[in-house]
Amino acid sequence: MVGSVDPKGPAPAGSVGEVLQLFDRWGKDPYDEELSQLDHALQTAALAVADGASDELVAAALLHDVGHLLELAARDGRGELPTTDSGHESVGARYLTGLFGPGVTGPIALHVRAKRYRCAVDTDYLSGLSEGSRRSLELQGGPADATERASFEANPIHGDAVRLRAWDDGGKRRDLRVPALEHYREMLERLARGHSPVGS
Repeated sequence: MVGSVDPKGPAPAGSVGEVLQLFDRWGKDPYDEELSQLDHALQTAALAVADGASDELVAAALLHDVGHLLELAARDGRGELPTTDSGHESVGARYLTGLFGPGVTGPIALHVRAKRYRCAVDTDYLSGLSEGSRRSLELQGGPADATERASFEANPIHGDAVRLRAWDDGGKRRDLRVPALEHYREMLERLARGHSPVGS
């Protein structure tokens, strides 16, 4: 049905080229801060590089919102803004498991939980969220409660997810000069070659 998205998401990605084609087709779609989806992805990745992140975390930064692109593809760019949480972080992480290991997909799967966590433990962070992030926070369940905070802190990669969240929040500027998408192809191909999917 037009405007709906399969809750299970698409089949796992078969190639890096397939993933990059999503950016080619849907990357110009608006993000939320007068930026495109592609601009936001490239800024987030550039901030990760500047922070000395590993290649896996840079890839996670670049691809963290691929679930949004998959949603656009599923409804052919049509439909209104969601009024419920689409779970883009889970959809995107599952899609990328065909190519990348948990060092990439784990922080992506947790980056929304990381926002809810930071909102719960840092009032300055909450007050400093962009308007778009405040709107999506409401759909995502608001600041994490005590049980959710404890569960998040127990996850061994929660620190990487928090770092990704910081770059995500910073990647919303109109004046940040960053490398083009093609700059990251070789790195993504190398990470994909080094990953052996479960059952292969």
